[in-house]
Amino acid sequence: MTTEPMKDAAEQAAAENAEPGTRQDEAVAALEQELEAARGENALLREDALRERADLENQRKRMARELENARRFANERLLGELLPVIDSLEAALQAGGEGEAGVREGIELTLRMLLKVASDHGLAEVHPVDAPFNPEHHQAMSATTDPDRPADQVVQVYQKGWVLNGRLLRPALVVVNKHD
Repeated sequence: MTTEPMKDAAEQAAAENAEPGTRQDEAVAALEQELEAARGENALLREDALRERADLENQRKRMARELENARRFANERLLGELLPVIDSLEAALQAGGEGEAGVREGIELTLRMLLKVASDHGLAEVHPVDAPFNPEHHQAMSATTDPDRPADQVVQVYQKGWVLNGRLLRPALVVVNKHD
């Protein structure tokens, strides 16, 4: 009998010692779960921060492009309104062939100055005689048939086109050669 009470005491002591160990294991497991949850949340926050940084960088680049385009094309309206003036000066030069030499020279000088200022601001003419037809820069007003010329070649220009820094401001009005 003496062995049984000792055995019960040993089992009771083992049970008492097992409870705190189990509680510690449960506490450690709970802390590990919290740690994993915190790591997952940290990873999500890090991803969000990186995404926000990339979005801000993209927005900065987009704003820089838009600012550059605004700077390059700020004078588009002004130069567009000057095109009829250039057309009128050129028409005056063609019509006044036999007029006074001083008037003609003055018109020529004025036109050259105007074209230089426009060119300095990125304006370039599109005068495509004998060039292939380009629907992005030319507007076909009529067609003709000339077997001596290639098909889809510009034969005549009714009105010059204009490009501002690579962007079409006004298409050239042209006659295009067509073959049947």
